[in-house]
Order: sequence, then C-alpha cells, then structure tokens
Amino acid sequence: MQNIFDELIAQQKKKVLICAERIIPHLTEDDLLQPNDFPSLELNPHFRYEEGVLEGLMTARMAFLAQTKGDA
Repeated sequence: MQNIFDELIAQQKKKVLICAERIIPHLTEDDLLQPNDFPSLELNPHFRYEEGVLEGLMTARMAFLAQTKGDA
C-alpha cells in the first residue's frame, strides 16, 4: 500500500511542477518548496488546487504509516 502512495505522490509532484512551469517557465522543484515567494503561483487557483492535492496525498501517506506502525 505504501508503494501506491509513493507512486501517486511522485505523479502529483510532476503535475504540480508542470502546472508551475506553465505559470513561471524555468521554475525548479526547489522553488516549489516556497511557492509564496512567487506571487503568480501564490495567487493562481489552479496551482493551489494541484498543490493541495499533493498535500492531501502526503497527509494520507503519513496517516497510513502511523496506523501501520501502531498495528505492528
């Protein structure tokens, strides 16, 4: 199950980067760690949606891992 989360997160990270590059060409993955440094990203609803999906997937993975550790 963890592999599924990892694959989904990797795919969503690519999607977020592609979305960001459409707004600001030549943006790097490191730049996405602080999107608030880029007002055009910060205020873009499509970028924010995709970023939110990524955060949700990462939160779900953390919850799953915490649950599986508790069951062990």
